[in-house]
Amino acid sequence: MTQGPLTTEAGAPVADNQNSETAGVGGPVLVQDQLLLEKLAHFNRERIPERVVHARGAGAYGTFTVTADVTPYTRAAFLSEAGKQTEVFLRFSTVAGNLGAADAVRDPRGFALKFYTEEGNYDLVGNNTPVFFIRDAIKFPDFIHTQKRDPYTGSTEADNVWDFWSLSPESTHQVTWLFGDRGIPASYRHMDGFGSHTYQWNNAAGEVFWVKYHFKTDQGIKNLTAEEADVLAGKDPDSHQRDLREAIERGEFPSWTVGVQIMPAADAATYRFNPFDLTKVWPHADYPVIEIGKLELNRNPQNIFAEVEQSIFSPAHFVPGIGPSPDKMLQGRLFAYGDAHRYRVGINADHLPVNRPHAAEARTHSRDGFLYDGRHGGAKNYEPNSFGGPQQTGRPLWQPFDGFAAGTGNHPTPAHAEDDDFVQAGNLYRLMSEAEKERLVANLAGAISQVSREDIVERAIGNFAGADADFGKRLEAAVQALRG
Repeated sequence: MTQGPLTTEAGAPVADNQNSETAGVGGPVLVQDQLLLEKLAHFNRERIPERVVHARGAGAYGTFTVTADVTPYTRAAFLSEAGKQTEVFLRFSTVAGNLGAADAVRDPRGFALKFYTEEGNYDLVGNNTPVFFIRDAIKFPDFIHTQKRDPYTGSTEADNVWDFWSLSPESTHQVTWLFGDRGIPASYRHMDGFGSHTYQWNNAAGEVFWVKYHFKTDQGIKNLTAEEADVLAGKDPDSHQRDLREAIERGEFPSWTVGVQIMPAADAATYRFNPFDLTKVWPHADYPVIEIGKLELNRNPQNIFAEVEQSIFSPAHFVPGIGPSPDKMLQGRLFAYGDAHRYRVGINADHLPVNRPHAAEARTHSRDGFLYDGRHGGAKNYEPNSFGGPQQTGRPLWQPFDGFAAGTGNHPTPAHAEDDDFVQAGNLYRLMSEAEKERLVANLAGAISQVSREDIVERAIGNFAGADADFGKRLEAAVQALRG
């Protein structure tokens, strides 16, 4: 901010910012003291509705640098050649906690990345886990309601959490991730990121590939035990935010090696797992992760509210050469994220510096609305027009989806050869060392033992037994020991 006299919001100099104007010494305050009214009114409106999910977050700017030739797979301009750099903004977050919650908790972490490309902003909105609890967005409000405060008690209730999970066996894989060693990252710098969903890449020839994004931390994986997290959350609720900010201030810029799994479109129909099911991974033995770039964070925001709280991300923000897949969770998010930000920040949220394109220009016919900045001047607000207005390109960003039946209806997600709700959770359990299994079982038992109803406990344990018999047997014994 430039130096000079203090002013009102209209720019008039302020004579006295210490004393309200009154009717004589000790008299009542006058309504004509517009500085007082202006300050109080603005103060009452300093907050916007917090995010329903991912409310608690931190962010930083940085760069993405291409390290490999991916032009055989995508025509996206920001991926067009090795060495090319694109400015990015990355927001980390927890999922369930509110704006004042602690960072060091057992919860997935959001990994929302905005690329300011020359073809417009591309948002990749993922997590620090490659899978999620559900595969259809119609269940998302129900799931989040179980993670939030109960309408009667006002507290988070183990009964609600485990009732939903035990009745939704597709959650078993993600819950196994969440209660394993990586369930509480030591910091945002020491965790991996994933696009989680399957996305479409298409090249200049129109060929289609399905891809999954991976961000491997160059700082190494570091996690907290439940006991360490309990202490840290109490001592320093801002631990993850503080760690990220101070590391960048020290010049220790965190980085991630970026890779993708690439599946030719023709493979999808016969792959042993449904490649568009968010509760499943693609085993690396089937589709290896190919390194494509490097992500570095090197600049802190100057104002948390303006640049972190008001930042918006939407999976619907694609660029030419990248698009969605038939993933039912992704399809729901294409609407829900943009709608959330229109409600929270306003219809012109994209005008804010953190959200508007940095390497391109937004040319739309949308006008007016709350906090419209008049950017269009007197230009016509319709298309087509003969006054030099922006026109359509005639070339879609992504290719049509082929191979699906035309009939509409409330269809379940298609099952492939090895699809069930337990196979990958069991595979994950069997990959763990004995010590990792012991910690996983102890973490789950500690959570499930808090449930009040025996039938919910039995269902929850049954899901993990379905993943692996030893898993279920050990979990049952651990829960019984804690419940007496």
